[in-house]
Amino acid sequence: MTQPSPRFLTLEQVAEELSTSTAQIYALVRRGELPAIRLGGRGQWRVERSRLEEFIAQLYDEAQQYVKDNPLAGGED
Repeated sequence: MTQPSPRFLTLEQVAEELSTSTAQIYALVRRGELPAIRLGGRGQWRVERSRLEEFIAQLYDEAQQYVKDNPLAGGED
């Protein structure tokens, strides 16, 4: 039986899912680009899985708009 995925992810888990560094994820959180919550006295950050999925969808939308606004020069074969 498969266990359900956790609702909240550590910054390390988010970094692993996005194949990037924890420092990059922390920077996204601190800039307010990736919504997260802070828990406890030591301020451990957590990202809700649904917010991560929304963030990823937003990145796809932004990439699609970039491609639309910046077509390749010279055409395609």
